[in-house]
Amino acid sequence: MEYSYPFRTDWSTEEVIDVVSFFEAVENVYERGMDREEFMGRYRRFKAIVPGKADEKRICDEFEEVSKYSAYRAVQKMRQAHENAHVRM
Repeated sequence: MEYSYPFRTDWSTEEVIDVVSFFEAVENVYERGMDREEFMGRYRRFKAIVPGKADEKRICDEFEEVSKYSAYRAVQKMRQAHENAHVRM
């Protein structure tokens, strides 16, 4: 992609990698689809790093602004999907 992912300077290298992995999962859902369980695992790790709703919204909004992919909509669609579903936006 031709944009940079949002991250915070106080995160560890592992946390940055895991947040980028979540945003790559959001891209995958839009571009080719992804298994629900894998996506939700990455989302749970993202939430462990960014537990606050306000911070989550701010970071996801930053990502959506540069990528045009909505992490919020991807998470909502995955939550509504059946347990072993392959979901595409």
